[in-house]
Amino acid sequence: MSVSSAALAAQRVLAAASHSSHEGGARTWKILTAVLAIPGVSVCMVNAYLKGQAHSHEQPEFVAYPHLRIRTKKFPWGDGNHSLFHNPHTNPLPDGYEGSHH
Repeated sequence: MSVSSAALAAQRVLAAASHSSHEGGARTWKILTAVLAIPGVSVCMVNAYLKGQAHSHEQPEFVAYPHLRIRTKKFPWGDGNHSLFHNPHTNPLPDGYEGSHH
């Protein structure tokens, strides 16, 4: 066996080993996804749902901190005071929650 044929044989062995290790890696990740990732995400979803059901849906007390809800210019939609995705139950305006102005 000459040097070039030995090198060629070594390349074939390395290529075959490399090819089979990639197949094994893909199989390993498929198994890990099915055994760990999917059940893990499912447990987290159930946990979040149950905590959301147990959480009280009362508005927290409004505190007018001077560094929050600063309006230097009006928003370009609506009345200019409500953010684009405004939720009146959870997002207070600069002077308090809607419907509970003091």
